[in-house]
Amino acid sequence: MCTRLILLALSLSLAVAADPLLRLEKSADAMGSTYSIAIYGNDRVEMEAAVDAAFDEVHRLDEMLSNYKPDSEWSEVNRHAAERPMKISPELFQLLSACVAYSRESEGAFDISVGPLMKVWGFYKGSGHLPHRPEVLAALTKVGYRHIHLDAAAQTVWFDRPGVELDPGGIGKGYAVDRMVDVLRQKGFSIALVAGSGSSIYGMGAPPEEPKGWRVEIRDPRDSHKAAAEVFLKDTSMSTSGSYEKFFRAEGRTYAHIMDPRSGYPAQGSVSVSVIAPRTIDSEAWAKPYFVNGRQWAAKHKPKEFRVYFCEDRMEQPCAWLQ
Repeated sequence: MCTRLILLALSLSLAVAADPLLRLEKSADAMGSTYSIAIYGNDRVEMEAAVDAAFDEVHRLDEMLSNYKPDSEWSEVNRHAAERPMKISPELFQLLSACVAYSRESEGAFDISVGPLMKVWGFYKGSGHLPHRPEVLAALTKVGYRHIHLDAAAQTVWFDRPGVELDPGGIGKGYAVDRMVDVLRQKGFSIALVAGSGSSIYGMGAPPEEPKGWRVEIRDPRDSHKAAAEVFLKDTSMSTSGSYEKFFRAEGRTYAHIMDPRSGYPAQGSVSVSVIAPRTIDSEAWAKPYFVNGRQWAAKHKPKEFRVYFCEDRMEQPCAWLQ
């Protein structure tokens, strides 16, 4: 009798273990982007609750980091940090500190203070237009991470000149995706794909049908109907910066929204860069300076744990992984 009960319990447990995982997909708009989650689990109610909590987190970040909302903490900093040192939340202080570090390490190719240039080029709430050179030069006087002063002891930020404006466009999606992943993990989930606008993606674990991870395609920048490469994300992230995302044409040239903060003009020479890194904030932040500084700089400066897929604006140079 005892042996029979043990066998019955074992068969029941195997039957439960053999049940296929449920899949849930949801999306929501926040921070000027569409965020999506595909998640696997055993309990649909718990999955719904975890996904909703992750979206609640990105909406919370929207209230803090948006430069479109006048009452956000980010907008308050832009308005008043040139007047006096402003005490800010520990979370925002940590994020701005990371941005200044990215700026320094990228030799200024990433710069969180690029806001005035994005406005003069029409990429703030627009598709862009060609400004006059005096407008660019005037905007450049307000750009530069060295104008941002952070006091760790006081948890304050101060701009040493008026007109400095921080733009969260270079790190906002990556940071939000990482925070959403943290929420899902805290809720006990380990298999999910989290994406911000499709350009900043994190793969948690591996889906049931693919033990290598989540299969993600890198778009061919010259043909939107083709994939240039495919990758498998397993507890890692990928972000892509491409000149095809937002651009305009003027006087026979194409100008994309990826700005070189040092020259005041959109970067030339690259068409797309994809970065695979452990954290999404890192893959998003570094995709831009690699794009701006070019293939040789990226190959020399990328950390060993990063993988970088580079497409240059030269037909004779194929897209390829940096060695």
